[in-house]
Amino acid sequence: MQVIDSIPALEALYGRPGEAALLKVTDHLTEEYRRWIAASRFTILSTVGPEGTDASPRGDDGPVVQVLDARTLALPDWRGNNRMDSLRNIVRDGRVSLMFLVPGSNNVIRVNGRAVLTDDPAMLARFDRAGTLPRTVTVITIAEVYSQCARALLRSRLWTAGDESAGLPTVGEMLSGVKADFDGAAYDADWPGRAAKTMW
Repeated sequence: MQVIDSIPALEALYGRPGEAALLKVTDHLTEEYRRWIAASRFTILSTVGPEGTDASPRGDDGPVVQVLDARTLALPDWRGNNRMDSLRNIVRDGRVSLMFLVPGSNNVIRVNGRAVLTDDPAMLARFDRAGTLPRTVTVITIAEVYSQCARALLRSRLWTAGDESAGLPTVGEMLSGVKADFDGAAYDADWPGRAAKTMW
């Protein structure tokens, strides 16, 4: 296999980006980027740490982040599996990227920056849900924000293909594949009720 191992070799294959690809990058939220991010209920949080990289889906039933100002976002850490892979990485290496999606739109907004975790009571209170608070909030300082090319979502037909999940293994089946004596059927049967009680 031939490996591309230098930037000049890579650039020789791809050429130079167009004007729009360079123009779109800013170090703060324009009004248009702010409105787009405020409409997003789903983001993928990417982090890096000593063990490598991690990408974690984050979602909410309203805006997935709060825009604190033109350079700062706040992402609550709602209930999950308690592995804390992303959070461990942020504590050790604050570099993060987020990809914001909105159902039906083939555009993606990407944010690169640095993050810290806080359990400050005033920050947690910003996300109060009838007395339920996140345990921490990730505060992201924006270094770059820009729109991503729509071709990936267009090629994959992400929003138009319909439900293609029939016949795929369930999480319980996946767990049973890792550990043969794990009761995957019981896990799958219990999951809807457990999720409903532990959403936040």
